[in-house]
Amino acid sequence: MMVSSSHVSPLESTLNPMENRNRIASSKLIRVSLHEVENQLELSLRQAFESLEPKLRPPFSLDIPDPQEYLDLNKAIVYGVLCEPDSCKTHIKHLHALVTDGYALFTSLLVGIVVELYVKLVDSAKVQLVWVTKEMIDVSSVGIEDLIVSLLRRIGTGDYGDQNVWLCSELVGLFLEKWDCLLDDLPLVLTSALYSFLRLLADHCRVLGVVKLDYVKRLEIRFCVKMFREQLHLCLKIGRDLVRLLQDLSHVSEFREIWNDLVTNKCSEIYQSKTSSRYFFLRIAPEMETQLRFLLGYVKLGSHKRHQIWFLKKFLLGPEKETLLIDIVRFICCVIHPTNEIIRSEIMPRWAIIGWLLELCKQNHHIERSVNLALFYDWLFFDERIDNIMNVEPAALLMVWSIPQYPHITHSLLEFLLHLVETYDITRRDMIVRGLTSAFREIERKGVIRSLDIFLTNPALAPDLKKKLANLLSCHQEKVPVNLHQLSVPSKHTFLSSEANLKECSTKMVDTPHQGLDNLVENVAKH
Repeated sequence: MMVSSSHVSPLESTLNPMENRNRIASSKLIRVSLHEVENQLELSLRQAFESLEPKLRPPFSLDIPDPQEYLDLNKAIVYGVLCEPDSCKTHIKHLHALVTDGYALFTSLLVGIVVELYVKLVDSAKVQLVWVTKEMIDVSSVGIEDLIVSLLRRIGTGDYGDQNVWLCSELVGLFLEKWDCLLDDLPLVLTSALYSFLRLLADHCRVLGVVKLDYVKRLEIRFCVKMFREQLHLCLKIGRDLVRLLQDLSHVSEFREIWNDLVTNKCSEIYQSKTSSRYFFLRIAPEMETQLRFLLGYVKLGSHKRHQIWFLKKFLLGPEKETLLIDIVRFICCVIHPTNEIIRSEIMPRWAIIGWLLELCKQNHHIERSVNLALFYDWLFFDERIDNIMNVEPAALLMVWSIPQYPHITHSLLEFLLHLVETYDITRRDMIVRGLTSAFREIERKGVIRSLDIFLTNPALAPDLKKKLANLLSCHQEKVPVNLHQLSVPSKHTFLSSEANLKECSTKMVDTPHQGLDNLVENVAKH
């Protein structure tokens, strides 16, 4: 069960309303509700600031602080920089005078604030946070890359509210303003920014009539085009997902020539380069990552439904939120790789969660295609020498375990996969065929599925589909020994429980194709 941060502490229950209001008013950094437990990180920063405030004003002490004093001074200065905009330059000068660790401690405190407190920060503190990040870039602080990446993760996908648009604008502006410095000291952080803004820009270009997005789109285009024109070698470090992201922008005039050049000259090279898992974190907020790991690491089949409903309400309701499904599916496939202990257990498997997520986007064909592509993308270029079998396992098991009760799911996924062979990149069809056959061969060899015959001879699947698959796999005729001890094969109990999971959480969308995600919550809850 999800642990709420709104429980009342024993101390708080003894406070009268006036004391509660005084406690809340004392926080200049974050917004705190009346019944919320005091945040320990904010409390430690505030207490350090209050106890050391006289020492934070010039003239500064010339004494060398001991380790505890150094920690407290860094906490106090962080709080002062974020909460006292008029004095922030004074605080930074103080920091420059006392720093002995390359700003590592100061920067790590900022990272903690972004990860733990960002959604609660008052507006002025968010402004100061961007300002001090630029200051840390200027001094090449230890850990600055973690701070920048943490801020990038705070740009919400499918969120066109003022706060999110502001952050997006500020960060893309930061990368343009600090281009030379970042290129010299942190070139790989520019690839993280490119991944983020290509993904965001694809959504932004589909949204019409939102005036405040126009300026942000121009900045995003300027940054991304600059990257491709001036630092193509850095762009290519993203790997094959660079093509997946850029294809959604091929209709944008500024990217047409870049797209054509890439397709003509670089695609074969890019396809063979696996995208590092670090890029898939960029579009997943820390809170969402925590909940996904909770769902896939602790929630058992049979008690999953209320957690899925909570996740849906928390992260997927609202205009344009469906686009998040693309990033979530890619994150689950490429980042969350369960241990053997979890695979053996009754914990909800990745394929069941993905099956549920796929059903959530049935109303939007563009999102559905993009989510399916995110699911199968590594299949198209799979090379057992560099690719991880766990990236293709969820799609394989979803197709297998859907056959008995939901063959339409298996049929739809296989049909999509085979369609990709003929349409995704006609020029490099042979490469894609090799990738797919390699993926199928590896999931059989590693025992993820017992035999490919479950697709080729199963009467539940359409004959023409089985024939197309057989033709595709014709280059691999020999039988591969099955490793019966492979731990990724679901148990009979998992299979039966997962049938119930698909029935409870997926079919409502199929039966009511015109309902939105808002209505889905209510219907699933009733069901």
